Amino acid sequence: MLMINETHDVNLTTWVSSANNDSDFPIQNLPFGIFKRKAHSEDFRGCVAIGDQVLDLAALAKANIFSGSVQAALQAASQSTLNALMDLGAQTNSALRLALSKALRSDSELQSALTPALISQQDIEFGMPCHIGDYTDFYTSIYHATAIGKLFRPDNPLLPNYKWIPIGYHGRSSTIGISGQKFHRPVGQTKAPDATEPSFGPCKRLDYELEMGLFVGKSTQMGELINIENAEQHLFGICIFNDWSARDIQAWEYQPLGPFLAKSFASTISPWIVTMEALAPYRSNFTRPETDPQPLPHLSSEQNSQYGGLDIDLSCFIQTQAMRENKQQMTQLSKSNFKYSYWTPAQLITHHASNGCAMRSGDLLGSGTQSGPTYEESGSLLELSKGGKSHIDLPNGEKRTFLEDGDSIIMRASCSKKGAVRIGFGEVVATVLPAKV
Repeated sequence: MLMINETHDVNLTTWVSSANNDSDFPIQNLPFGIFKRKAHSEDFRGCVAIGDQVLDLAALAKANIFSGSVQAALQAASQSTLNALMDLGAQTNSALRLALSKALRSDSELQSALTPALISQQDIEFGMPCHIGDYTDFYTSIYHATAIGKLFRPDNPLLPNYKWIPIGYHGRSSTIGISGQKFHRPVGQTKAPDATEPSFGPCKRLDYELEMGLFVGKSTQMGELINIENAEQHLFGICIFNDWSARDIQAWEYQPLGPFLAKSFASTISPWIVTMEALAPYRSNFTRPETDPQPLPHLSSEQNSQYGGLDIDLSCFIQTQAMRENKQQMTQLSKSNFKYSYWTPAQLITHHASNGCAMRSGDLLGSGTQSGPTYEESGSLLELSKGGKSHIDLPNGEKRTFLEDGDSIIMRASCSKKGAVRIGFGEVVATVLPAKV
């Protein structure tokens, strides 16, 4: 587990002035992404965010300013995806982050050398940060699991295995897109409660899920297990993740094998990956109520108990088509925090590999919907609308139980703590288009 070091120093400032003014991307952050300049016929390549700028890592590699493992990491980051950089492992990526931190500090002698590699974020477009070979979605919020369980099993909302193992399913990576994604309302088979047989047509209960996405860093081989003590050596970083859900399709298809077409039509990630190292100051204790089963030995360690949790504030907003047409601002639907997760990132990847499953750099682990203990902290419309039984009143007079065509969902995340600089994840935005029928 990467702990606090000089890159987290609250007194650090940068010669990139926009990063010193309560930005999501101060010098203490330095998240990674993939970009190219707008209207330019050039290749996508790696970058880091600093204030309202991006630092072109391919340009730095060509400049030969650095050497050794740092130069090797820059060469890896010059590719059209970050997979090769991720696979170099936590130690090399930490060395790169330290070198970039030093080069961007206010007292750096490399300012003149790095300035040509800076590009305004207004002038770029983002690509997928990596090739996602495999995608697994977990179910880590006990508050979400309980709320949903009560809708279908009022007397037994949590199934017996929930408190013993991280529950997950293997999803579809082919429809995961970058922020700005526009997707058509899914069409599928559903069955109304009063119907004698199912019908086929557009989804009527389209929902979002407020999640975080964890990217695998260093790969493992088939049969190789991951010890929880060094599990985070195999995690590169975290993004914001919206795992769209067709609730009516899901209700009909999910038994006995779980989600299928209700989840595979679209998922959206934010363009920035905040590294596990950048998140070190926002670590929190991981504890369970004494009355709950404690994690089995392979999912438990003193380190995980002390530092396994992450304090990440999450928020979700909606902007309807009518809001956009009338130039009205988005409105907040809910807020939550990743610290409510019943399982830690280290436990998720340890469990995933515990049967010998190979983990590959760029694989994505979804956290599952991150809901908190109160209604206002619900991470989905299914919870906010109480299963579609009540509506949400929007400031412009519109009402919602589930999403309508033209709705955009915006999610944001950030970390703040006394004695640390606030860092952010940017945002993820996606819009629902009418079904293709």
